[in-house]
This record gives sequence, structure tokens and C-alpha cells, in this order.
Amino acid sequence: MIVLFTDFGAAGPYVGQMRAAIAARAPGAQVIELLADAPAFDAQSSSYLLAALAPDFPADAVFLAVVDPGVGGDRPPVIVEADGQRFVGPGNGLFEIVSRRATRTAATRIDWTPPRLSSSFHGRDLFAPVAAMIEIGEAVPAAPLDGSLHRRPDWPDDLDRVIYIDAYGNAMTGRRAATLPADAVLHAAGRRIAPGRVFGDVEPGEAFWYENANGLVEIAVNRGRADGLRLAVSSTITISIP
Repeated sequence: MIVLFTDFGAAGPYVGQMRAAIAARAPGAQVIELLADAPAFDAQSSSYLLAALAPDFPADAVFLAVVDPGVGGDRPPVIVEADGQRFVGPGNGLFEIVSRRATRTAATRIDWTPPRLSSSFHGRDLFAPVAAMIEIGEAVPAAPLDGSLHRRPDWPDDLDRVIYIDAYGNAMTGRRAATLPADAVLHAAGRRIAPGRVFGDVEPGEAFWYENANGLVEIAVNRGRADGLRLAVSSTITISIP
């Protein structure tokens, strides 16, 4: 399958145009629209989010991932293989955390130029056709890639800030819950946020943090919205251990 992960938004033509580009080369491909509202222009936050979501997909899945504020610039177009999964997109750090958490990884620079390559929509013109080529087993011209061009070794293993707000107002962070003791306390937006296991552990209107279904620390409000606490993407959190 080809899995779409972008910051394009659900409205507008962009996801549909990428799907059309895939269909032109791989008409039988199964396309999963995983996320169209990744943190806009934010490859770092998106990198932690993608790494949390990718394990739910088959080992041979092809991820067409585009969060690319530098489109048309000097960031390399890359294919990253991480434990069998392939990731196609910009080499701007978007695949850093996926690569870091994999037991085996390899990366190449895409060395193929499509007949049409706009300066502003490589998702449609370059990355979508390449993902389709991989899906149908067609060889993609590629060249060795200097890791310094696409890796971000200075990024932390876990990111202590909000990386995504879902439709319910819940605030996902880039911190894996398994790295914290169960009684850890978070501090965010001027509030002290105690842990809970499920929503029913706290009173309606009360904020808490818990391990979400993707293994991340998430801040929520029972029958309310965590973003109403002045939390937004890029809000920082601090952690204290009783």
C-alpha cells in the first residue's frame, strides 16, 4: 500500500492531485490517506508524529510523506528504507526519527526527473510518481546520499512539545509514554497536569495526561478540549517526577 502523510489539509486539490499521479503509474495501488493535517511547515514535529504512526502499517508499506517548506530549494529528494518500509519525500529531517528508531536503514537521493516538475509541488510531480514506481516494482534511478544532508543528529530522541492537536482538542506530544514513570507530572501552559490511565479516571472538565493509542504522551480534558488550555502545536512541556 501507499500511505499519504502531508500537511496539505483536507480541503483543496492537493491530495487528490497526488492520488491522480499515483493512479497514472500504479492504477491498482491501495492508497491510504493517513494524515493531511500534519503540523504545517514543521518537519521536526511531523518527524516524531510519523514515527509514532508508521508501526501500524505493513513492513512493505510505501509512505508518501510531504511536509516540505523548502520545496524548490536545496534539500534533497530522498527514499529512506527503514526496517522494510520505504519513505519517499523531502530530505529535510522528516524521516529522522523513523530512521533513528529502525534496526536497519538506508537512504538514497532520487535521481529521476519527471517530464513535468513544478517548482512548488514536488509532492505531485516527483514524490507521488516515485512512490508509485516503488509500489509496482519499477526501478527508481537513485544515487548515494550524504547523510549530513538529510539527517538531524541534534534533534532529541523524544520531543517535549505538542506536535499535533486532534479533532477533539487532545494534544499529542513528541514524548513516548514508555520513557516516563506512570506517576510523572507534566507542566504546560502554566498548569500542572497529573497522569491518568483513561478519561474516566478524572472528573469532567479536568485535564490529565495519558499514554495514547500510538504510545505518545497526550494531554486531554475529560469531556472537554485540551487546546482550550492554551495548548497549541509547538507548546512546550516540562516533566517532574514525584
